[in-house]
Amino acid sequence: MVGDWSTLVDPGRRIPQGVQVLTGITDDMAAAAPRFEALSAMLAQKLAGKVLAAHNARFDYGFLKAEFARAGVRYDAPVLCTVRLARRLFPQHRRHNLDALILRHAIFCLDRHRALGDAQVLWELAQIWHRELGADALESACADLLRRTPVPAGLAADIFDTLPEGPGVYVLHGENGVLYVGGGANIRSRVMAHFCGGRRPARDARIAAEVTRVECIETAGVLGAHIRQAQLVKTLVPAYNRKRPGSAMHAPGIVAEKPWPYSGRIGIRERNRANDRCELHVLDRWRYLGTAHSEADLYELEEATGAFDPETYRLLLRFLKSAPRTCDIVTLGKRAALPA
Repeated sequence: MVGDWSTLVDPGRRIPQGVQVLTGITDDMAAAAPRFEALSAMLAQKLAGKVLAAHNARFDYGFLKAEFARAGVRYDAPVLCTVRLARRLFPQHRRHNLDALILRHAIFCLDRHRALGDAQVLWELAQIWHRELGADALESACADLLRRTPVPAGLAADIFDTLPEGPGVYVLHGENGVLYVGGGANIRSRVMAHFCGGRRPARDARIAAEVTRVECIETAGVLGAHIRQAQLVKTLVPAYNRKRPGSAMHAPGIVAEKPWPYSGRIGIRERNRANDRCELHVLDRWRYLGTAHSEADLYELEEATGAFDPETYRLLLRFLKSAPRTCDIVTLGKRAALPA
């Protein structure tokens, strides 16, 4: 059955002006709409047994799960992200946001940034892709993306749905201690990688058999994630992290091979709009001195000297060769203010 249904929802708070301009939804319009709790039973019935398809679907899915949970309703569904589907079907293209797809396929959208308008765009895209690529190619790509990663017996069935998709560190705990510490640009995909795939390393098979809890620490960027990961590996001594030669915190006799390319202390600032984080990593002569989130943090790091760590040195060498656009490198002096 094909049909459509939509409603506004009263969020119980004022709508930011920028969102009002983007969507055309005003405070008065939202205040006249029902609260989510009033819709939850009916909506759960509509969604029962259905695949949730959306652009950047995990974002929508997370909000839906949280709202259903507040209403006392358990919601769980297979999730199909049409961003990932577009990348799978058209790898030759660089941009796959909804505006790019609308332009590429010449789709008319009257209510862009409204739920029903955007959903209708996805329906049009599905029809276009079906005609252009054929049913088999489209169904095969969808099936691959909908294939679920098996959840280890020791973890909650919905654990992967609760993991953040931004940068940070994860700690896999077992009954007898810490099993593994990892980190990177996407916590969720990194955790799932331990438990999916036909031929997994023996280490991951052991982790899957022993893991009982996943702890996540979000960061503003990848550098912060890798620095925090290196620190936690040293302090927690996880059972399955590979031990690197010369990675001791105070390894004697090991010095930097390359000169420090700055005149003194610097800060590498990472920003992440998705999780509203900003961090300034303070460094001097390849030494990590700490991370500042405020002026007070920065002042506390003024007298820090740090210790040379070969692993941090290698990490910084790699990062500075190709620092992403989402970070800035700033020079820091005594009594420096946190850069704007």
